[in-house]
Amino acid sequence: MKKIVVLIIMSNLLLSAQAQQGDTVQRKTLTAVSIKSKSTGLSRLGGAENGQKMGQEVLFRAACCNLGESFVANPSVDVNYSDAAVGARQIKLLGLSGQYVQMLIENLPCFAGASTPYELNYVPGAWMNRISVSKGASSVKSGFQSITGQIDVEYLKPDKEQGVDINLYTDSRLKTEGNTVANLHLNEHLSTELLLHGEKDWLHHDMNKDGWHDSPAIGQWHVQNRWKYMNGRYIFHGGIGVMREEREGGQMPDFTENPFRVKLDADRYEAYMKHAVLLDYEHNTNVALMATGSLYNLDGEFGRRTYSTKNRDLYSRLMLEHEFNDRHHLSAGFSLLMQGKDERVRPIRVTEGAEGCYLLIGQQPETVPGAYAEYTYKPSHRLTVMAGLRVDRNSLYGAFVTPRLHVKWMASDAVTLRLSAGKGYRSPHAWAENHYLLASGREVSVKDGLRMEEAWNGGVSAAFYIPVGEQTLKLNAEYYYTIFENQLVVDYDSDPTQIAIGMLEGKSFSHTAQVDGLIDFDEELELMAAFRYNDVRCTYGGELMEKPLTSRYKGLLTVAWKPYMGLIQVDVTLQLNGGGRMPKPYQMADGTMSWDERFPAYPQLNVQVTRRYRHVSVYVGGENLTNYRQPVPVLNASDPWSSTFEPTMIWGPVHGIMGYAGVRVNL
Repeated sequence: MKKIVVLIIMSNLLLSAQAQQGDTVQRKTLTAVSIKSKSTGLSRLGGAENGQKMGQEVLFRAACCNLGESFVANPSVDVNYSDAAVGARQIKLLGLSGQYVQMLIENLPCFAGASTPYELNYVPGAWMNRISVSKGASSVKSGFQSITGQIDVEYLKPDKEQGVDINLYTDSRLKTEGNTVANLHLNEHLSTELLLHGEKDWLHHDMNKDGWHDSPAIGQWHVQNRWKYMNGRYIFHGGIGVMREEREGGQMPDFTENPFRVKLDADRYEAYMKHAVLLDYEHNTNVALMATGSLYNLDGEFGRRTYSTKNRDLYSRLMLEHEFNDRHHLSAGFSLLMQGKDERVRPIRVTEGAEGCYLLIGQQPETVPGAYAEYTYKPSHRLTVMAGLRVDRNSLYGAFVTPRLHVKWMASDAVTLRLSAGKGYRSPHAWAENHYLLASGREVSVKDGLRMEEAWNGGVSAAFYIPVGEQTLKLNAEYYYTIFENQLVVDYDSDPTQIAIGMLEGKSFSHTAQVDGLIDFDEELELMAAFRYNDVRCTYGGELMEKPLTSRYKGLLTVAWKPYMGLIQVDVTLQLNGGGRMPKPYQMADGTMSWDERFPAYPQLNVQVTRRYRHVSVYVGGENLTNYRQPVPVLNASDPWSSTFEPTMIWGPVHGIMGYAGVRVNL
């Protein structure tokens, strides 16, 4: 892998030298003109879909070390730890887990299978230019997977202004991180970009003194090389990337002679390409071919249990776009998804001193060819109707049809209504997406008869623009309902000695209602407040219950104050995370119950202060300043070899107050 990194860097330096020698055209640099905008970097999607775009100004309101941390001030997306063993962060949208959100990088699927629990850590924050979050069943262009929404990450582009961006970060836990984004214009048509990321946790932390890592120590490096070529009607994007990550957790090394170790080693290799040809300027007719592929290897150790996998993913799409006129637009194309994985799991329950046997899971490769068409009708600037239909055939599960509809109606200049309805599907990856459960002392089992997950989603939203003096209050209200026909269910409730993974037997649904408001009083002060209510229920052991470890509500208040013409910025984020249901408790050996039936609501406060100079920004901040921590994040931490050991019941913060500082440099 080191040879690959060196080769990438040397190729860039060589091409740079050749370009400088061959470029005889004299260029003149105009004096830079600074234009100050009142835009906050946060805006609603312009089309028929409901959602938001977050630019760099919003992303930089927090440390934003990775994609997961970029949603700290987002009212719609929740991010929390799924367990205290591997520290995998998971998002929730419309009250449901992140696997029902389709993750894209520049409109291409990016993570699948075993990489899904860690996908938020695999996208460095300093590389991102913009994030688009759409809610509900999204466009059929990108596939059939979107059920609760879509998150599309746009990286900084190779053809942006030539230069180097550097971001350095450290915090009170002695985690350090460095990022570099360097782009070079080789000539007027060709540009390239080198993205580097490295992070390291230098210390092991046990703030509650239970002998267990609060979260694993992570070491990661990540490099990408991206290219862009534009000449006349032809555009090319392409790139390759390599990532290496190590996670080490479990019992503290000096706590016992026979520590319960949690260790994960992961490698990821990726490549992508996009070709586009503009056929007709007048009708914006273009044809595009895009493809992305990745190899992901993971080796995990969870005490005496192990899990290893090799994932191979390939996705390609051929698409045609055509505008007949201002009212009618058609997008159509073909796609091919190929996934293969080999998994190896050590026995599900192991007694002390037993070696056990491996469970080999060699699945057949999954091939999904498909075709889609999406028609957009705009009879006026006030009405947009977007209807899409996909037909796909999965080599393991058969053929299926995905219909989706989006309607946007501007009832007036002050009121915009949106409606969406559609279906989504997912292939079940029982072990790959839930392998971290092997850290539990319970028996973990996967039932036979897995089927594709299948759900309907419908929603309605209303955006109001209300004058308040000389300013405008942007108010949004929305409601979404998701109902599953098939679902892969992780059952903690039916048996206190087991975690059973199998298909839904009964009902499963989610109701989500949200109201949020944003007002920009002047160029210095912006306020945003939001409240969301979730009612998420699923059938466990024949009984319809609240989904465990899911907050019933969330309140959010953010303040952005930019005095002195924006040279200083103070960002404050206050969250109130509502309580929820715990899995059914059971009686311990000493007669006490394992945990309470419900977990309480808790607040979190984050503050960051940024000082901007011409080419440098310095920021300092603090997270979880309320110092709230989950009282017992690891049950029976002193005896991880027992069946009552449980590190996967995480519903709140495991770290207390954390301070950080960093610097962003633009050269």
